[in-house]
Order: sequence, then C-alpha cells, then structure tokens
Amino acid sequence: MRLLFIGPPGAGKGTQASRVAERLGIPHISTGDMFRHHVSNGTELGAKVDAIMKAGDYVPDSLTVQMLSQRVAEDDAADGFILDGFPRTPAQVEALDELLSEEGLDRVVVFEVDEGELAGRMLARGRADDTEEAIRNRFDIYRKQTQPLLDVYGERGITVSVDGMGEVGEITDRVIAALHQS
Repeated sequence: MRLLFIGPPGAGKGTQASRVAERLGIPHISTGDMFRHHVSNGTELGAKVDAIMKAGDYVPDSLTVQMLSQRVAEDDAADGFILDGFPRTPAQVEALDELLSEEGLDRVVVFEVDEGELAGRMLARGRADDTEEAIRNRFDIYRKQTQPLLDVYGERGITVSVDGMGEVGEITDRVIAALHQS
C-alpha cells in the first residue's frame, strides 16, 4: 500500500506514520530523515543537500526526487510505504507521479485537527520557535500550499480524512480502520 500522510504542523503525522508503518509492515519515508541519512552517510547526494541546507535554502525537487527514487526502490518498500513531508506542492505532485508511474499512490490520509487546540499543544511544548505568530504563519502556509494537493488527490478519489485529535493509539486505530474501509 502506497500512502501519503498530510496534516498541519503538529498534527502528529510523523508519529502516526511510524505507528501505522509498523502495523502494516511497510517503511515510513520522511524526507527530513532521508536528507539526514544521506548527509550522515556522506553520500554524493548528501554532500549536495548538506551544502544547500547549510546555506539556508530549500532542497530542490530534483534532488529530493532523486533520493526518493532510490529509497522507494529498496527491498523493504516493495510492498508499499508511507510518505511524510513530500509532496508539498503541485510541482512535487507531478514529480511524484512521474516517479511512481501508473501505480501512483493508493491513499492520501488527511489528518483533520482543531487548529486552536493544536496551537495550544504546540505552545505548551515550550520550543523557542513555537510562538503564536510563528504557529499561525505555519498554519497559513500549510493551508495555502496543501489545499491544491488535496484538490488533486480528491479528484482522483484517493483521499481519506481521519480525526487527528485524541490519544495516539486511538488515532492509529482510526487510520487503520479508514484504510481498510476505503
């Protein structure tokens, strides 16, 4: 099963991706983890990514797709995977479509959360970059960048919404149930 998890910052996508991946026996592929893996292992792609990130720039889609292409070709991804953090833009959707060809994604899990409650949770964790203004800005960027993706995947009929509020285990159970209903 080829899955993509989408939700606003702080919605628990990474936590749920790890838990659901373990239950389904497929890898959780996070672009951030992928970047760190290449950098820490000193690969040629890692050296390029490291220089870009140290300059404070975004890693270009071409490099991200190159890394992702290598990652999904690994044996543990033969039966599927969960993507977390990519794609984030319509151009990245096109790149992912090219990479996965006709097989594409099976489902896009959209985590529905109450932004006010989520903001409260993020403020409570006490991180220096979690100010009210920064959190509000992250939510705005998420809405602007993600809505076009939801429209594309919605038209394909592969989105499934899951209530992302509550206990971690309950949310995992909701995701698994939603995947088996669709």
